[in-house]
Amino acid sequence: MALAGRTATLPDTEGGINMPHATGEIQITDVDVIVTNPMQVPLGNFVLVKVSTCDPKIWGWGDATCSGSELGVARYLEEHVRPALIGRDPMQIENIWQTIYQLPYYRSGSVHMSAVSGIDMALWDIMGKVASLPVYQLLGGKTRTRLLTYKSTGGHDNQEVEKNVRRLMDDGYRVIKVQVAVPGLEAGYAVPSSKKSQQQAEEAHQAGVPPTQIWEPEPYLRTIRRLLEHLRNKLGDEIGLIHDVHERVTPSQALRLACDLQPYELFYFEDPLRPEHRDTFRLIRRQSRIPIAMGEIFCGIWDGRELLSEHLIDYVRHDLAHVGGVTAGRKIATFCEPFGIETAWHGPGNISPITHMANAHLSLTVPNFGIQEFDVRWGVPISEVFSAAPIYDDGHITIDDTPGLGIEINVEAAARYPYLRRMRPMIRRADDTPWAY
Repeated sequence: MALAGRTATLPDTEGGINMPHATGEIQITDVDVIVTNPMQVPLGNFVLVKVSTCDPKIWGWGDATCSGSELGVARYLEEHVRPALIGRDPMQIENIWQTIYQLPYYRSGSVHMSAVSGIDMALWDIMGKVASLPVYQLLGGKTRTRLLTYKSTGGHDNQEVEKNVRRLMDDGYRVIKVQVAVPGLEAGYAVPSSKKSQQQAEEAHQAGVPPTQIWEPEPYLRTIRRLLEHLRNKLGDEIGLIHDVHERVTPSQALRLACDLQPYELFYFEDPLRPEHRDTFRLIRRQSRIPIAMGEIFCGIWDGRELLSEHLIDYVRHDLAHVGGVTAGRKIATFCEPFGIETAWHGPGNISPITHMANAHLSLTVPNFGIQEFDVRWGVPISEVFSAAPIYDDGHITIDDTPGLGIEINVEAAARYPYLRRMRPMIRRADDTPWAY
């Protein structure tokens, strides 16, 4: 599963690669998979893919991370995808994308599409190295010089959230995602957990079972309205605010919340509904003018297409590590452009810096870019394993012009941070009913 004993370094691309490679002389010779957790934290396992070629100076790296199914993706890549790629021309990216997409009879799903995504990113990385160009140049060049970004913050109460928002504003952020703890609940999405909840989670991890978090939608609905009212009263209307529902309410509750939050002029209202409830977006659209973002758990180009073709959302949030890589993201952005729908690719801390670099390359090129999430809290171990990541400055991120995706992996360093078995929490109502995450 893991490469060992080698440290990947930047290939020597000075003066460019000999152009005969572009005529089909270069072939894929191997596909290797690394599962590593540099931060040694729950939801921190990365699935990294290296596609090697017959030229020892040319290889590509991709990210096939799928939080909660990491070993399933790794095994699928090794046992099913690798044999289909040996001997193929890595420059035929669309051909290979279609090949591995159609490889299983029962296709799509998070494990399959994360594997497709990892291979696709690695192929774009290879093409950029062969051409001695960054991927954004291969996609048509920049349409902007930097990318508006945002970061998330939360707190135990409205005052703590306000304090944290002000801190991020002082750091230059113009858009911030806000969450707040719900009174009476021990944990929640993107908010501090109680000591009791942390202890219970650790006990579950040690036992090898999913932790349980109790969630009740009605108290949440009341709490989040008060948070947004408080922040607008204290901060004014210059700062862009995002709130993520994380699909934890029913369709009627989502509609109610969309109407309740409309006066607070959100930058966007994120993931108000589960993907299974896509038809309800029509109800929200008819009764609220709140901007809507959706898509981070879609696992294919065609998922949610009616949301786009009917302009039922305003920002598309697909995750390039799960939807099919750069190739899929470019197609989705192109489909969205005539509808005036902007991109806001998913960029959390539980996908690797490879996907964050892919996000940046694609976001730099599409005309209908909206905002790029770069919500990471990485430490020193990440820089030991990964050679690069997007650079933050004054509310924006940038990348340099290194050929390919512009990122390499120190394999020996990755081996020092092995896979950590930590299952995702199970969300339940107080009466033990399983609930949406």
